[in-house]
Amino acid sequence: MRTRTTSRWLAGLSLLALTATPALAQEAAPASDAGADSGIQEIVVTAQKKVEKIQSVPISIAAVGGETLAAYNVTTLQALQGTVPNVQIDNFANTPNNAVFTIRGIGVIEPDPYAGNTVSIVVDGVPQFFSMGALLDTYDTGRVEILRGPQGTLFGANTTGGVVNVITNQPTGEFGGNIRATYGNWNRFDVSGAIEAPIVKDKLSIKVSGIHTERKGWVTNVWNGEDMGRKNVNAVRGQLLYTPNSDLKITLQGEVVTARNGAPVVVNGGLPGEANYVPAGTYWNGSVLPMYTSPCAVPNEPCKAPDQYFSGNNEVPDKSDMTTRFGIATIQYNNTPLGDITAITGYKNFTLFEYTDQDGTAKTNNATRRRTHGWQFSQEIRSAFNVGESFNAVAGLFFLKTNYHHYQMYHLDFALPGLIQYNVQDQGTKSFSAFLQTYTKLAEGLKLSAGVRYTHDSIDARSTLDLGFGSEALTSPNWDKFDVKFPGSLDVGGKKSWNNVGWKLGLDYQIGQNQMIYASWARGFKSGGFTGRIGVAADGDTPYGPEKVDTFEVGLKADFLDRHLRVNLAAFTTNYRDMQVAQIYFDPKTNVQGNRILNAAASRIKGFELEMQAIPVEGLTLRGSLAYLDAKYKDFLYFDPVSANYTQLKGYDLQNAPRWASTLGANYTYKLGGGSRIVADVSWLYTAKKFYTAVTDTPRSTVQPTYYLDALLTFYGPDERYSIGLWGKNLLDKRYISTVYDSPGYMGLVGYAPPRQFGVTAGYKF
Repeated sequence: MRTRTTSRWLAGLSLLALTATPALAQEAAPASDAGADSGIQEIVVTAQKKVEKIQSVPISIAAVGGETLAAYNVTTLQALQGTVPNVQIDNFANTPNNAVFTIRGIGVIEPDPYAGNTVSIVVDGVPQFFSMGALLDTYDTGRVEILRGPQGTLFGANTTGGVVNVITNQPTGEFGGNIRATYGNWNRFDVSGAIEAPIVKDKLSIKVSGIHTERKGWVTNVWNGEDMGRKNVNAVRGQLLYTPNSDLKITLQGEVVTARNGAPVVVNGGLPGEANYVPAGTYWNGSVLPMYTSPCAVPNEPCKAPDQYFSGNNEVPDKSDMTTRFGIATIQYNNTPLGDITAITGYKNFTLFEYTDQDGTAKTNNATRRRTHGWQFSQEIRSAFNVGESFNAVAGLFFLKTNYHHYQMYHLDFALPGLIQYNVQDQGTKSFSAFLQTYTKLAEGLKLSAGVRYTHDSIDARSTLDLGFGSEALTSPNWDKFDVKFPGSLDVGGKKSWNNVGWKLGLDYQIGQNQMIYASWARGFKSGGFTGRIGVAADGDTPYGPEKVDTFEVGLKADFLDRHLRVNLAAFTTNYRDMQVAQIYFDPKTNVQGNRILNAAASRIKGFELEMQAIPVEGLTLRGSLAYLDAKYKDFLYFDPVSANYTQLKGYDLQNAPRWASTLGANYTYKLGGGSRIVADVSWLYTAKKFYTAVTDTPRSTVQPTYYLDALLTFYGPDERYSIGLWGKNLLDKRYISTVYDSPGYMGLVGYAPPRQFGVTAGYKF
């Protein structure tokens, strides 16, 4: 026993010396099970649309459990930024409701829906087509699975980067519930809870869950001295479970989310001579504070966050309202002649309405009024079946239909007083696919996986742009009226469809008990489309084409020392062709903002993810991960529409793709008498520098390296019936840039990362 304990300590110390861990990327063993004989907890996932232990799934996957999300008071997916190797979860500074997910260097950095996604967000089996609102509210969540690499066979198009699979807590048929309340700095107040009650025993049960979360903003408005970026969100989810017999289960669920937040916060990163530059120390429109110093004040250097955050809004209401309605019907019918049948029907609609002071100052330079209404309907039906003892498969059909209408009224007073752009986008898409994923046992311990998916995507798009002059404020009932319409107004778009066949081939081999090696080749596909937010005709009159990804991956998943040491390693290389590169540019000669998506690039992406856990002694879990990413253009002859020059970008880094990421964490559980316990957890997270919104990797587009320290201390009563805990994020109060869009001649649009947050949380289960 002494030798075994010594080995575990050596393994733990080696882990600490070797690497670091994502605090939230894996569930630590619960205190009641983390003894000398239990080892690291087994996590059950549905990453391959069937229930499996995470260590038996031959893909690179991380899972975050609901208890971990609750303990760290994670209320949106964005709070997972930096915790999962080679995964970036961001947003735009001036459109914070729009998610920017990038996995292994593959992602879409564009705020409007026309650009689509390369990372699919899936909630209880329903893919979320729109990036607007995709930074989901994570209340009453069972777990979040993050699948790295192309997942086209089982999850369809637009998953070239990967999938974020969110599984909410489903009804169980038993009475019970919970309630949690949090109070923290920045006047944060959260209350969440869930209750389930059987209506007919073993047949019919109803569950209701919800959350309210609010806080002040941590940015000060120089115009009136008030806070900016406040949050106020309410969400409620209802679920009905019907089980007429042991083989049939029907679940209906509906959710309504209302966000009544402050307007998006834009920080002015301008330089002297640029259109939106405002000198520091100056006062405008009766502002109570002087203009702040630009965080990008030093030319040809990265922006730097100040100790105190300032922005400005004197032009528009402090308003960002979003309402989302989401419904799912799931039918699971097992042991039929056609196998285990699953049918999932999903419908979602949303309306986002917000104002933005786009110059981020107290000066009247430019502002927008934006409204987007979108809806989606999806239907999937699939069967999981066996043929003999050596073959099983999942086969299915999928259909998706979407539509959105979007307008943006843009006042450009910095260019010419009263100048207005009015952009309207109307786009509808349809997607149909058929898929088959098979698993064949070739020999003892050796398994072949092979999958194929046929996809047909089509789009019908129209975008218009009116240019003119107007004197009406954006809040006026006549906000859309113009005094003069320029002859150059645009009306572009069209119809287009694409067909694709994607596949995945893989082998995995059990080299020992709880030890597996695997290799795979996956081809992913993202369909094309039309640019919607247009500035010049060339940006939207022709469609951009599809892009394709081939990823080759090898990996190891292994438990040692009686499951007290876990080592997972995935290494990959990706061939990325016909890349869709989103570009936003400003031409100071014409005062026109252009937007386009290019298909001009190819890239090669290489890297690995190493994740480790160790339990050297009872109650102590050490976690570790190290990620490396070499994401560069292989060929990209880039044409600059402003300078009219060509530049070969071969060897330039891809956007939002940091070279290294690492974290370090430890969790210790101390058992008290009567079944009570105390849990202490600490984590350190590091992400290397990355380039954000600038195709040419300009210094101003650089996001600096980040270092975060998070911790919590929680007391759990007997049977975990009640708990109270202290928690803190960014305990060292580091101040960082989180996003930056470099628009030479216009300004840099900057967003700040959250400062230190801390609070106390109490919970009760019944």
